[in-house]
Amino acid sequence: MGERNRLRDYRGKRDFHRTGEPEGGPPSSGEEPRFVVQIHDASTLHFDFRLQVDDVLKSWSIPKGPSDDPQDKRLAMPTEDHPMEYEEFEGVIPKGDYGGGTVIVWDHGTYEPLSHDRKGRAVDFAESLTHGHATFRLHGSKLHGEYALTRFRGGEDTDGEEAWLLVRAAKGRAPGHGTPDPRRARSARTGRTLAQVTADGPRE
Repeated sequence: MGERNRLRDYRGKRDFHRTGEPEGGPPSSGEEPRFVVQIHDASTLHFDFRLQVDDVLKSWSIPKGPSDDPQDKRLAMPTEDHPMEYEEFEGVIPKGDYGGGTVIVWDHGTYEPLSHDRKGRAVDFAESLTHGHATFRLHGSKLHGEYALTRFRGGEDTDGEEAWLLVRAAKGRAPGHGTPDPRRARSARTGRTLAQVTADGPRE
């Protein structure tokens, strides 16, 4: 499926002349796939977790945000694919538009796909997500280490809404610090808080 078809839902929900969000264009090439975690103060305050898969960002809404503590099992609800340019998006989406509210880039970087089959052979990362379980290692400015996304409800062959869990692998390490207060967290791009970005207002 081409990039344009993958982004049909994303584009259908937005008026790009109003929101300032990227419409999406030809993907840039890179040696390692990218990831981004954005804090989104919309109708509900949540984190958006996005992994580059092929030429789009596969996306999940995580109400409590990703945690570096292996004891934390974070609910992750799939949302529409986003264009690669969304990794850099930060600003205020006007109220009344889809996703209206403030967005900051809390963390971004690259990741290593780690998914294997039962015989220990590496498998295609997109395929592992289709089957409902994918492991990967994050290399961000804040998040580091091995994580897993596991689908526990729904799927392509069911009519129910999908639900996943995002969990940090223990790997013998000490418990982490969990997730920071999103109201006090600062952007990995600009160092600003949600309140500071909100004060700057919507993009022209």
